[in-house]
This record gives sequence, structure tokens and C-alpha cells, in this order.
Amino acid sequence: MRIRIIKPFLCLLALASAPAQEPQAAPAPQEKKNDLLEAPLFPTRDWFRTRFETPSTQVTLQPIARLSDFVADGKLELSLASYLELVMLNNTGILVQRLQIEIPRHAITRSFARFDPTFGLTFRGQRSDSPVTSELQGGTESVSTLIHPLSMDYTQTLSTGTNLTVAFDGTRTSTDNRFATYNPSYVSALSFDFSQPLLRDRGAINKVPIMVARSRFRQTEYTLRDQVILLVSQAENTYWNVIQARENLDLQNKFLELRGEALKRAQRELELGALSPLDIYQPQADYASAEVAVIQARYQLSQAEDALRRQIGADLAPDIRTLPIVLTETVLPPADAALLDKEESVAKALKLRPDLLAVNQSLDIDDLNIRLATNSLRPDLALTGGFSGQGRGGIFEQPGGAIIPGGPGDALSKLFSFAFPTYAVGLRLSFPIRDRRAAADLADATVQKKLDSLRLRATEQAVRLEVNNAVDQVESSKASVKQATIARDFAQKRLEAEQKKYELGTTVLFFVLDAQTALNQRENEVLRQSINYRRNLVSYLVATGELLDVRGITIQ
Repeated sequence: MRIRIIKPFLCLLALASAPAQEPQAAPAPQEKKNDLLEAPLFPTRDWFRTRFETPSTQVTLQPIARLSDFVADGKLELSLASYLELVMLNNTGILVQRLQIEIPRHAITRSFARFDPTFGLTFRGQRSDSPVTSELQGGTESVSTLIHPLSMDYTQTLSTGTNLTVAFDGTRTSTDNRFATYNPSYVSALSFDFSQPLLRDRGAINKVPIMVARSRFRQTEYTLRDQVILLVSQAENTYWNVIQARENLDLQNKFLELRGEALKRAQRELELGALSPLDIYQPQADYASAEVAVIQARYQLSQAEDALRRQIGADLAPDIRTLPIVLTETVLPPADAALLDKEESVAKALKLRPDLLAVNQSLDIDDLNIRLATNSLRPDLALTGGFSGQGRGGIFEQPGGAIIPGGPGDALSKLFSFAFPTYAVGLRLSFPIRDRRAAADLADATVQKKLDSLRLRATEQAVRLEVNNAVDQVESSKASVKQATIARDFAQKRLEAEQKKYELGTTVLFFVLDAQTALNQRENEVLRQSINYRRNLVSYLVATGELLDVRGITIQ
């Protein structure tokens, strides 16, 4: 009968040594291995190392990666794909965002802490001398007693809410009291106690903090993705800024050549007397202005390249940051670009936008908080129980003077034979007559879910408007590129016509210079609209949340 009663306590002890099970309602995210989060068990070597060694405060930053892979013929040659690959590897802002996700990852580990077992050990030595006032106290003037108590206890809360405590107590006592029958005496005791909640804190509610931590981790993952999308879009716009500055420099050099040819022709005409000396100032001024435009375009390109080097960490590599940069992407948009459908684009955004998913994840956290608040309103009813046994041993002196040897082994033998058992079972009930705090917590959790629901609706509306505007901007850019290209072609034809008329002597140099200026303006307009198309396309991909997927970028 005693063995049957003891077996449930032994089963609880076995359960206590097992880790808390992860909640099934919230699948575990991919948790990265971290030595600091391993939480080694006692008494392994790692346990002592993590507890007693002073952790190093030195921080080692990863070196700039893979830049040399894209160096060819003394130049840093980058396509858009390779450039974005380097951005993901070396951009400081992206590295910061990636590191911040570790904090909510650690919070998941922290949420399991309530199920971690604890072990306590206490030992002390105590000697006392007591004055004797009666012969019945077993001494003449004083009684000296030496006591060595030892106690150990193991405590753990299980995922079901069960609180389990296993305790062992042992005491060695020696005395000069002549009435002591066991001297020295050994007394041992082993107890099993448990408390199982029946209403509040019962069952799966104990896993809710873990589920909340996991939901917040997912929310942080969505926020990370959203921030990375913004940083990648900024980096890609920097790429197109360099292309725009490079093409602008080429256009200004081309325009300078046209101005130079016009100036040379005017100077020859002046030498031949076909041009008035007063008419030479205009081509000279135009050539000087073209030179200034080339200088400005060259410095604008230098600034844009410096910004691009910072995006990929090339400014931190002394052997790379001085190399010329060659970008391989074309400027003009593809001629067969299909029209974008607004409703389809909005549907993509509602499915993919990480900021929208983060707000939606808040509703899951709100539901869990409502469960916690509801749990706190319930009465605290618990089933309690315990079992304990005692053992006794030592050197026994019989009344006739015979001495029977003994020691701590006798006490332990009697203890585990459960010769002196004690059983206990009961119910514990406590509840507040009125609990305003818990009621207010539940009301706050309900209001918070309403706020997050409205925030979700507002975000969906903002996403729809943003996507529609992005679609309009992309389509407008495509039309603007087409019109700018047509205007440039006509400006080219006009310049050719004015050049022929000038050679035939039917017009003056002013109209040739004016046609050159118009062509330069139209070519710059084509460049500007083409780059705007690229930027608006990036904005569209950001608005729909598919920028990383389209660019083949994964966050690890």
C-alpha cells in the first residue's frame, strides 16, 4: 500500500527533471544557437564556467566581406544584384537591425525561466552549553550538545502549473547528556510536497507567457523585414543616383564637345571675316558655361560614388575605396513593361507588407493578454498533498549498559523503508471579495485589442492608398520617358536641320547654339525621367512588400 502511494510522487520527481514543453499553439521560430542561451545543467563544466568566469566585454565586428570578389582590372564592377548582395553583407544599418532581433529571441528563453528547477543546500554546525538546574536534565553543571544539520531541497514548477518540492533533512547530534539513548544520534527525513492549481494558473495558461514571447518575436521579425526593405530601397536609389550622375557627366561632356565645335567654327569664321567680332562672345560664353557644368557634374558623380561606397562598406576597406566604380545596369526602362493592375497590387501588399503583418500580430498578443487577465480573475483553488518519511540511527545505549553500534546508514535505511510515514492531502482556496486590479487589467486588454483592430484597419487603408499612388507614379514615369524620348528625337532633328542651314548660310550661329541647348535639355529630361521610373518602381515594390523577393534577398 505504501509503495502505491509513493509511486505518484516519484513520477512527479521524474517530470520535474524534464524541460517544460513548448506550446503547440505557437510554432517555435528558428532560434539561432547561442552559447549564452544554452543554460548548461549542474554540475557540468560549462555550468561552472558560465557562473564563475568573468565574461569578456570585448566586441569584435565582422570584417567587410566579398568586396574583392567584384574587382576586375583595377575597378569595382557591380551589377544591381551584386551590389545589393554586398549591401546585405556589409551595410551597417542592416547589421544593426539584424542584431536587434536577438533581444526578443532572448525573451523567448527568458519566458521558460519559471519552469527552471532550483536546488538548495544548507549545512551548519552548532555547539551549545546549557546550565543544569535539575538532575533530570542529564548533567551536573551543564549539558553540552553538538548539532550538524544538513538540508537539501529541489523545487520546480511544471508546465501544468504543478509546484513540486522534494526535501531531505539530516541531523547529527552528540551530547554529554547521560539520559540520551542514541549518542551520537542521526535523524533523517525525506518529504514530497506538491500543489496543483485547479482554477487559476491551471494547465495551458502557464504557457501563455511563452506564446506571448514567441508572438513578439514574430512581430520583431516583421519589423526587421520592414526596416530592411526601407534600407534596401535607399541603397538601390543610391545605385541609381550614381548612374544618373554618371550619365549626366557623359551628357555634359557631349554638350561641351558641341559647344567646342561651335566655338572653333565661329573662330574660323572670325578669322576669315565672315563673323563680326561682336558675335564671338556668345559662343565663348556658352563654352565656358559648358565647362562649368562638366566640373559640377564630375563632383556630383564623386559625391554619389562616395555614398554608394558607404552602402556596401567599401569606405572601410583602404584597398577598395580608391578604386573606380563601374555600374553595369542600363538606364532606360524595358520597352515591353506591362501595365500594373491596382487591385492585384493591393492584394499583394495586404498579403506581404511586413508592417501590416506586424500590426496583425499584435491582435494575437492581445488575445493572449486577455487570457492572462481572465485567468487572474479566477479564484485560487489548489489541491495540495505531501508525503514524508523519517529515519533514526546512531550508537544506542541500552538501559543495562549494553551498547549497540550504529550510524547514519541506519537512519537512511529506516528512512527509505518508510517505517515512519506521514501523508497529507488538502484543498487551499483563496479569492478576493473584490478585485479591481484584475478587472482593470482585463478591461485594458480588451481596449488594447480594439485599438489594435482600428490600427490594423488604418494601416490597410494607408497601404491601399500608398499602392495606388505607387502604381500611378510608375505608369506616369513610363509615359514621361516615352514623351521625353520623342522630344529628344525632335530636338536632335532640329539641331541637324539648324546645322545644315547654318552651313548653307541661311541662318545664324545663334539658332545652332539654341538648338544645342534644347537637345541637351531634352537628353537630360530623358535621363531624369528614366531614373525617376527606376525610383518609382522601387517605391512600388516597397509599397507591395515584394522588394526583397523580387531582388532575390533573404534575411537569415
